[in-house]
Formats: sequence, structure tokens, C-alpha cells
Amino acid sequence: MPEVIYSLAGKKVYVAGHRGMVGSAIVRRLASEGCEILTALHAEVDLRRQDQVEAWMGKNRPDAVFLAAAKVGGILANDTYPADFLYDNLILEANVIHAAYKVRVEKLMFLGSSCIYPKFADQPIVEEALLSGSLEPTNESYAIAKIAGLKLCAAYRKQHGKDFISVMPTNLYGPGDNFDLDSSHVMPALIRKAHEAKVKGEKEIRIWGTGTPLREFLHVDDCADACIHLMKTYSAESHVNVGSGEDISILELAGLVAEVVGFEGQITRDLTKPDGTPRKLMSADKLRALGWSPKIGLREGIADAYHAFLDGHYLERGNGTVSGDLIGQSDISFERAKTSARHAPTHATVAHHPSR
Repeated sequence: MPEVIYSLAGKKVYVAGHRGMVGSAIVRRLASEGCEILTALHAEVDLRRQDQVEAWMGKNRPDAVFLAAAKVGGILANDTYPADFLYDNLILEANVIHAAYKVRVEKLMFLGSSCIYPKFADQPIVEEALLSGSLEPTNESYAIAKIAGLKLCAAYRKQHGKDFISVMPTNLYGPGDNFDLDSSHVMPALIRKAHEAKVKGEKEIRIWGTGTPLREFLHVDDCADACIHLMKTYSAESHVNVGSGEDISILELAGLVAEVVGFEGQITRDLTKPDGTPRKLMSADKLRALGWSPKIGLREGIADAYHAFLDGHYLERGNGTVSGDLIGQSDISFERAKTSARHAPTHATVAHHPSR
């Protein structure tokens, strides 16, 4: 195991974005670190307001910061509101990072996204692929904001000697995920469609395209564990990919989800729909060399995510309501399912794009 160079024990640790899927997982994981966890609702501090951020940080004086707050959304939302995604994410990360510098935070971790990499990057995607090619146009604004965040951390390290680091998580899933069928990513969409088809007695669920695209998945609790591990053992300018290092085809994933959920019907393919990028896998070599590997298997993780869905531990948001919502940071409540997940209306034939 690598040497612990920064202990969280006895520290005041601020988790920005504690109500989001990743932020809430980090809070759960920090409970065993012997630290004081600091959080703030939107009503207490709007991360887009520099004066509010600096006042809150000055009053609370955290020793360490996990910057997991972001404005997020699906493909349609990113493509429809590019100014909102670029501005909100740029301003909130700049405010938190600069305030952390001003109040002499000892260590900060910025969480990015795998969308920072070029659309046609070689697979598996290594950290050095950053800025080596064009981005995916539909989420370019979000990606640019995230790239700016990790570069800002690097700049404060270079100019001011601050121990600010960045990590790039892969596709995450688990408790607190977004299960809205119009805006969710492929894992929660498949879980919900399989469940609702089972409840309704439907004979099939449908996926877009051939089902051959390969995607990587990591349970959010594994992501949180990796973040804590890196916070304690890593200090360098370069960001670190956080992923499982393994991928699975969308068709195989749909079959696995069906088994876990208990849906016994057929999985059909809509070949009139596009496949998306053939493969999107991040290299896990750097993270493995730093002494961390995932603990939650895919089947086990899907079962946990499904149970969270049944228990109502999830978000449901539409593409049209994204404006103004800072996912993970805002205390604006997202609308949950109108009915219990166990008796939800069927959407079994709603297609979902496999590239998300």
C-alpha cells in the first residue's frame, strides 16, 4: 500500500455537492475517517456567488475540500443549454478553488468527467490523451468547464504551491442516481425499464442500435473509496482516471440487468437507432499503480442500485428543467417518481441512447 501523505483524521472536510450521487457517497465514506464533515445547502451558500462562497469558507475554515458540485444533465440538456452548463460550472469551480486558496485549505480534490477526453481518443484512454483531439460536440460546454477546473487546480499548484489534485471518474451508478427515462444514463435507464416491464408483465424491453458498443461502469461507493484513497496518498499536477478498467457491451449489460431485476422477457434491438461511439474505456493503470482497485462487482453493484431504486433513493429530472439546478449542490428538491417505484407506470419500450 502507498504511504499516507495526508491523513483526514481530525480534519474539517468540506464536501461541495453533498446531495448529489457522488457527493453523498463521499460523505458516507468519510464517516470512517475520523474527520468533521462540513456541508452547505444552496440556501446557505450559492456556489455561483463569489461573495457567498468566500464568506462561508472564511467562516468555516475547512482543512480539506472535495469539489463534487456541478451542473449536470443528459445529452439533450447539454446540447440545449450550453451557456448554462459552461457558465455555472466555470463559475462555481473557480469560486470554490480560489476561496480554498484564500483561506489556506490544505488539500482540495476536483472531480471531473470522462467527457473531457477527445471523442476519438485511443482506447483505453490514458490521462495523457487530454487535449489531444476534438471533444464530443453535444457536451462540449460541460467538458470545457471540467477541463478548466483541473487546469485551474494545476495552476494553483504551480503558482502558489497548493496541494490541489484532480480525478476523472468513469460512468458511475448506484444510490442517488437519476432514473428519469428521458435524461438518465444507460445503467439506471435499463434498471428502470426492466423493473417496469416486469411489474407490467411486458414481454420485451428495447435498446437502441446493435447493442455492441462497449461501456465502462463503476459503482459510486467504489468511486468514493478511490477518491478518499487518492486524497490520502496522491499529490501531483496530473489528474487520475477513476474507473473499473473493464467494459461490457450494452446488450450484455441489458441481459445482466434483466437477470438481477427478474425480468424474464426478451431484449430486442432497434436497429434504426444509432450505436454511438463503439467503445469508451478509461485506462486504470495509473490508479492501480497507486494501490487502489474496485471492490464491488458489476452484478453486486446493479443489485444495490436496483434496491436503491425500489427504496426511492434516487433522482428523477427531465431535460427541460435543468436550467438553474446545480445538481448535487442545490437544495432545490428534484421531483421523484409520482408513484412508488414498485408500482410505476410502464415505459418498457422507451429507447435509450447507449453512448451515455
